[in-house]
Amino acid sequence: MFGRERLETKSLDQVRAMRPAGLLVGQCLEMLGASVRGGMTTGDLDALAEGFIRDHGGRPSFAEVPGYRHTLCTSVNEEIVHGIPGERVLCDGDLLSVDCGAIVDGWHGDAAISLIVGGRAAGAPADLALMDATEASLWAGIAALKVGRDLFAVGAAVERSILETGKRDGRAYGIVEDYVGHGIGREMHMSPNVPNYAVAGRGPTIKSACTVAIEPMVTLGDQANEVLADQWTVVTLDRSRASHWEHTVACHAGGIWVLTAIDGGAGRLGTAYAPLS
Repeated sequence: MFGRERLETKSLDQVRAMRPAGLLVGQCLEMLGASVRGGMTTGDLDALAEGFIRDHGGRPSFAEVPGYRHTLCTSVNEEIVHGIPGERVLCDGDLLSVDCGAIVDGWHGDAAISLIVGGRAAGAPADLALMDATEASLWAGIAALKVGRDLFAVGAAVERSILETGKRDGRAYGIVEDYVGHGIGREMHMSPNVPNYAVAGRGPTIKSACTVAIEPMVTLGDQANEVLADQWTVVTLDRSRASHWEHTVACHAGGIWVLTAIDGGAGRLGTAYAPLS
């Protein structure tokens, strides 16, 4: 399925040039997380995001995808990914995944968060566990990046994290296999695909100054899914809830720089955190 796809490398200056787009996405998601309330619509969130990105010198990248005209993807409860913002009213306790992309000076940033509308106190214990397990698996995948290593180590680390957390939680989480991460740079979606699960065989070798978007999508039930009639929204077949987390990440000889994290990943990566000054 994946083969030996090409993994584009960049100059260190080009990686530095990607940080403004990544930081803008991270700041936009932080703003949305602080703003979301029960009674808002997903369209309200989309308008906030578009205004924020444009006011800070960027362009919403999702709106430039053929056939899509929104700034965000807003996926609620059983929706895994690509939920279309609109008139849906959010309620306290909803599990909401927000995916956001921006372009600054021709470079792309792409990231996603999951949150509970109304705050963690409003969330069901199973939803909170799912959300936390998915985020932890994202960081496990990021930490697996290392120059000279096989890129498929990322998916193996994501899967291992989910299995270990599921065993601890007494839950059988599903890792969505039909949607994966990707390379990123002057385009939002580039080769190679970055699976969120262990893959047999060898993938591309990680080289210095490569940039990828890692984005595990995990379900409370079976990972089987379908696309709704709108041709975008992906939902679980069993209508179990889903969570989606994503970061745009640069890997170089000195370590890892999470371009869409406000702190660059310092709080989660320890000594592997290595920004380019």
